[in-house]
Amino acid sequence: MSLENVSFSSPGYFWLLLPLLLIFAWSLFAEARRRPTLQYSSLQSLRGLRSGWRVRLMRLPDLLKVAGLALVIAALARPQKADTQVKRNVEGIDIMIALDISDSMLIEDMKPTNRIESAKSTIEKFVKGRSSDRIGVIIFAGESFTLVPLTLDYDLIVSRMSEVTTAQGAHIKDGTALGVALANAAGRLKDSTAKTRVVIFATDGENNSGTIDPETGLTIAKGYGVKIYSIGMGQSGPTRIPIYTRDVFGNKVKTYQPFESTVNDDLLGRMASETGGKYYRADQEDSLQKIFREIDGLEKTKIEQNKYVRYTEMFPPFLFAGLFLYLLGMGLKLTILRRVP
Repeated sequence: MSLENVSFSSPGYFWLLLPLLLIFAWSLFAEARRRPTLQYSSLQSLRGLRSGWRVRLMRLPDLLKVAGLALVIAALARPQKADTQVKRNVEGIDIMIALDISDSMLIEDMKPTNRIESAKSTIEKFVKGRSSDRIGVIIFAGESFTLVPLTLDYDLIVSRMSEVTTAQGAHIKDGTALGVALANAAGRLKDSTAKTRVVIFATDGENNSGTIDPETGLTIAKGYGVKIYSIGMGQSGPTRIPIYTRDVFGNKVKTYQPFESTVNDDLLGRMASETGGKYYRADQEDSLQKIFREIDGLEKTKIEQNKYVRYTEMFPPFLFAGLFLYLLGMGLKLTILRRVP
């Protein structure tokens, strides 16, 4: 009989072991005091004699009876085997990340090198920290593309994110199509069955391209019940944007040209407030990581655990074993191990 996962429902009965042991000890002490003696003139001739097996087993009946009573007490304590089952209900969140890859994301005012690399590394950490949530990524500049549809394959997302470059490097239309990107992200969530549907919308500019205006994109998002966390990236004002060209030998050459960086705080703020989300401004080197940590804390996966415990009574083996040992002790004491005065 395995005692794994066995507990006792009424352990107070084990206190009965104390008087049982005291009575047994007292009986040994009393027996030793009233043991009969025989005076003999000399024991020299008896020194070579050895005790028989009956003498050596003289205490066995009493020990069996004590062990039997101890098992009966254990049965009274109601040993039970617990079978625990845990039902885990996970309510995941569907998250679409919309990332601006316009050429202005190359501006070098955020760690580790520029805005886009900061966004990529931060998104990678965010994705790795989630569990049971479907995550997808769209990228946009003057156009919008789905990089990864909603998936639980986080390794795929990280792998594809490492390949992301700006519009110039990807040879797509430059610009900032906020309305198209928002409509695309919301559309990816329209068939979602998750209770919480979120778009994390990161951009460093204002709408200047696309066939869908931002107001229409916002209306679509609200219609699908999507919550938007919008992030305005980079510092506004005069700055420099790197331009990459090739020299006559084919080597890559980086030069800079003046650029006026602007973020439409009003639009991004309304996108968040009208959908129940929040607007953040990532205008410092480490602020983007703090923003994603806060979003991670706000949008937690809901996990419910229901624990069921089924108890199986285990006292019959203890009871029957105890009775068997007690009766065996009684039988031995009355038969082959019987003692006579």
